[in-house]
This record gives sequence, C-alpha cells and structure tokens, in this order.
Amino acid sequence: MRTVVLTLLLLIASAAVAQLGLPAVRLPPLPGVTLPNLPAGGLDIDNSAAALAGEVDPRRLRELRALRIRELLRRHRDVLEADPHGAPMVRGEVLALSPSTAALRAAGAAGFSVVRESVSAETGTRVVVLHAAGSTARALARLQGLDPAGVYDFNHLYTDGGAVGLAADPGAAQPAPAPGAVARAPGAQGVAAIRIGLIDSGVDVSHEVFSGITVQQHGCARAVPAEHGTAVASLMVGRASALHGAAPGSTLYAVDVFCGLPTGGAVDSVAEAFAWLLREQVPVINVSLVGPPNRTLAGVVQNVLARGHLVVAAVGNDGPAAPPLYPAAWPGVVGVTAVDARRQVLVEALRGPQVRFAAPGADMAAARSHQAYALVRGTSFASPIVAGLLALELPTPDESAAQQAVAALARRAVDLGAPGLDPVYGHGLVGADLRQQPALARLGAH
Repeated sequence: MRTVVLTLLLLIASAAVAQLGLPAVRLPPLPGVTLPNLPAGGLDIDNSAAALAGEVDPRRLRELRALRIRELLRRHRDVLEADPHGAPMVRGEVLALSPSTAALRAAGAAGFSVVRESVSAETGTRVVVLHAAGSTARALARLQGLDPAGVYDFNHLYTDGGAVGLAADPGAAQPAPAPGAVARAPGAQGVAAIRIGLIDSGVDVSHEVFSGITVQQHGCARAVPAEHGTAVASLMVGRASALHGAAPGSTLYAVDVFCGLPTGGAVDSVAEAFAWLLREQVPVINVSLVGPPNRTLAGVVQNVLARGHLVVAAVGNDGPAAPPLYPAAWPGVVGVTAVDARRQVLVEALRGPQVRFAAPGADMAAARSHQAYALVRGTSFASPIVAGLLALELPTPDESAAQQAVAALARRAVDLGAPGLDPVYGHGLVGADLRQQPALARLGAH
C-alpha cells in the first residue's frame, strides 16, 4: 500500500513541476536501492523529499534521497554523471590531491588539461581539477596508472541529508506562539567571540533568528539562501525567545558550496570551503552533507583535523543497514545521529562506529526562509546541535583541546541503548533541552 501511495505522490509532484522536453536517459542504478521509476516529467528535486517524507514510512527516506540523485543526474546530464557505484559526480573531471610536477607533466602528455586548481597553505594541500575527453572512469584509471603513488578521485557531489517542511507529529504538538511573539532573546556576554563554521547551502540571514548575529558568508558571487542551510544554521547560532541554537548569538562563518548550481556540493568546492574556514581560524566546522568515500576530500579532512579543528558531520539517513556515508565515517570526524522526542533513534539513521553522539533531529522546528519556521527531520539537524555545544568548549583550534572538548561532551551525554559507546547512539544523547517547539512550524508557514 505504501508503494502505491508513494507512486501516486510522485506522479502528483511531477505534474506540478513538469520539465518539458527532457528525453529519457538510462542511468546506472544506485547501489543497494530499489527505486520506483521516475515520472516522465521529472521531480521537483528541491521539494519532493520534504513534501513526501511526511506522508510515508520514514524508512523510505533512503529511496527519496536516491530519487533526488537520479533526477539530478537526469536533469543535468550535460555536466553530471554517475560513477561506477551510482554516486553523482561532475562529468569529465578528476581530482588530484597535491600532485607532483612530474605527475602533472605526465598527465598533460596523456591529454589531460588543468581546468582549475586551489592551493591552501592552511590545509597544506593543492587540489587540481583535471579534464579529459571520453569516459571519466577510464580517465581516473589512466591517471592512477600514470602515477600509482598519487591521490586521484572523481569530483563527487555531496548532498544534504534531511528534510525541511514535514507533516507534524500530533504526539509532539505544542501550542503555537502568537504572531510576533518570536522576539530576540538577550545575548550572553561575550558569546559573539565564539566562532563556528558551516559547510552547507546558503543561509537566509534576513531571518529574525539571525538578527544581531554576525554571519560571515563565503562561496558564491551572490547570496543564494536555501532552506537546508537556513535550518541548520538556526539550530547552531539562532537567537530568539522561541528558538535558540546550541551556541546562540555566536559568530557564524557560513560557506555555501551549492550556489544554486547543478554541480553544487562538488568535492573541490567543499575542499575550498575547508581552506577558507581554516584561514579564518574557525575551530569547529559542521558539515550536514553526505556522500561517497573520496580520496581527495579524505586527505583534506585529515589535514584539517591535524591542525586542531573539529569536524562534526551528520551520519546520514539511508537506513541502519546502509554502507557508511562521508565525511562522518572518516577517522577523527565527530559523527552525529538523531533521535525523536521519545529519545528513540530515527529509523532511517545510519548505524556504525562512526556514530559518536546523538542529538535531537525530529519532532522539532527550525528556521525556514522568508521569516517562517518548519518541522525538520534527519541527522542533518542533530549535527549542528553537537557542533554548537563543542564550539562553546573550543575557542581556538588546538588538537589537544579539541579532543578534551569531545571527551567532556561525552561525559555529559545521557547513555542510551547498550551501555557505553555503541553503534546506535554513540556516547549518548546531548542537547536534549535544545529541541525546538514543533508548533513553531505554524508560525509564518507558507
């Protein structure tokens, strides 16, 4: 029955947002996922997951993310394609991490050209984007053959992991505040000196929860506010009487790695985001994005951690038996899962040794663009709570102090599930008091 309901909802969504003139494209299936066929007109990839997730079993969220990826590939097949495992990547681009002069010379002789590159003294890395005509997979294999000791990989895309604008859970309902009742809360003295970083989509800084808060934005030629980035940011630094983040009023350094582009979330953009945040000496960085393992980004993240910064990341929502998603699963990254109002882990949340903490991630509201609020669900919205709590303990990058901050937070965690560190809840639940009123979603809804 749920399959029938999901199919009908997809057909309704596609009728509303039909994309005319797009021929059918054969794409490799995503690994381990059985997907319903896409409607001929396509999906609204920006809103379908949010619209549908409240109507179906949360276990279907993995399929919804996979559908979004498939539609993204279909719509932008001129610049995107799937890697051999079905993950989205930029067509015709291969990344090299800090290649030698000899390796680049050999690549040039083999027909590769340098599309762009970025050098970061802060991360100690150089990311070079190479292009070659023909199959991207064969191009990667050719480069690895030319330079077996080098670090090469596809320019994968990383996507948001969660949904904004879900249907309300009646069991979690609370009275909505009166219109105009969401006034700014008084800021804590010196809180603006706390700096916290965000790698995500754009933030609507005009929202009232960011009033009086310093938000340094980076990444796009012009601001492109988005619902996911706005919601995540509000849960980190938002400051209002009815909604406050884990580190309310802190200075936010927000990098938009999407900028409204079909290639948004590409590894080279994420790597540049880390470089900028290190240049700004931001000690704690939240990444509520998920993607496949990538050797280039793994190298960048390890250099970030080695310089005393903390990287906090959502573990993802592909289901308890799904393979690990990154960056949360890389060593040293603080992976975060999500729990509901009953302190139960979300059924769609990944499990594994990458889970370090649990935090609220369902039956709660967050800021939404255009002065609205919305219900949110997913590990994307638990991660910023943990990041904010750690930022309060780590004023400057320092490797020893970073580990001490994580250990201190672990001691305060409420142990859930199996005793001690476990693959479902990690050290346990933190930030339980930071769950935002679900009824806020009725305030300014549209």
